[in-house]
Amino acid sequence: MHVFDQAIALSVQGEGSYSGATSPAYGNMVGPFGGVTAATVLNAVLRHPALLGEPVALTVNFAAALADGAFTVHARPVRTNRSTQHWVMEITQPDAQGTESTVLTATAVTAARRETWGVDDAPMPAVPTPEAVGRPNMAAPVEWVRRYDIRIAEGAIPTTWDGRGDASRSTLWVREEPLRPLDFASLAAMADVFFPRVWLRRATRVPAGTVSMTVYFHAGAAQLAAVGTGWLLGQAQAQAFRNGFFDQSAQVWSQAGALLATTHQTVYYKE
Repeated sequence: MHVFDQAIALSVQGEGSYSGATSPAYGNMVGPFGGVTAATVLNAVLRHPALLGEPVALTVNFAAALADGAFTVHARPVRTNRSTQHWVMEITQPDAQGTESTVLTATAVTAARRETWGVDDAPMPAVPTPEAVGRPNMAAPVEWVRRYDIRIAEGAIPTTWDGRGDASRSTLWVREEPLRPLDFASLAAMADVFFPRVWLRRATRVPAGTVSMTVYFHAGAAQLAAVGTGWLLGQAQAQAFRNGFFDQSAQVWSQAGALLATTHQTVYYKE
C-alpha cells in the first residue's frame, strides 16, 4: 500500500463513523500535514455507502491541532437531491481528560457530473519544465515534504530571512513520491503543498497555520485518472495580510494544461 493510502486509511466503526490514526510520514511542525488531514476527511465521504457522485467542493476548518495518534471521523449526508449531495464531517479526538473533543469540522458537496460545454478560463502559466527546474538542493524542513517531489519555478522559500520580501506568488511542479496515480484524495492534499505566503511576502519565518481551506474540484474521476502519475503545476498567491490573518488563492493544473482544482485558504500568522 502506498504511504499516502496508509495515512488516510479508515476502518468502519458504524454507519458514517470511521477510526483512523495519524502517520509519522506526514508530520508537520505541529501535528500532521493539513493536506493529508483534509484528504482523510474526504476519504470518509468517498467510502460512505450513501455517496452520490463525485466531489465538487470540500471545506475543512481546523479547529485545533490534530494530536499524533488515533482519531474518529464522522461523515453524514444532510441532504440528497437528484444530482447533488451535501455532507457534514467532523474529526474528534480524546482530550487530556479523555473526553472526545472536536478538532476539525468540514463540509462537502458531491454531484453526479454531466457532460456539458466547458472551458478553462484560467490558462496555465508558462514556466520551465520540471526537468529544467530540477530537484531542490535543500533539506526538507518537515517530514511531509519528503512525500512529494516539489520543484519551485518561481517564488521559492527565501534563503535569507531579512524582512525584505516584495511578492507572495509561487509557481511549482509537484507529484507524489513515490509515484501514485492521481485521485480526489491526493488532489485535495496537493492543493495544500504551498508554504505560508507570509514567509515569502515578508522574508520572515513566523509561526503560521491554516484555519480554513476550501478546494473546488473541476475535473471528474476519469480526467484525474488520465493524469496518472504525471506532474501537476500549482500557483499560489495571497491577497491581503492583516490583523494576524492572510488569505491564499491557488490553482492546480495538469501538465497538459487542464485546470483540475482551485483552492482558497485563510491562514493565521504571528509576529
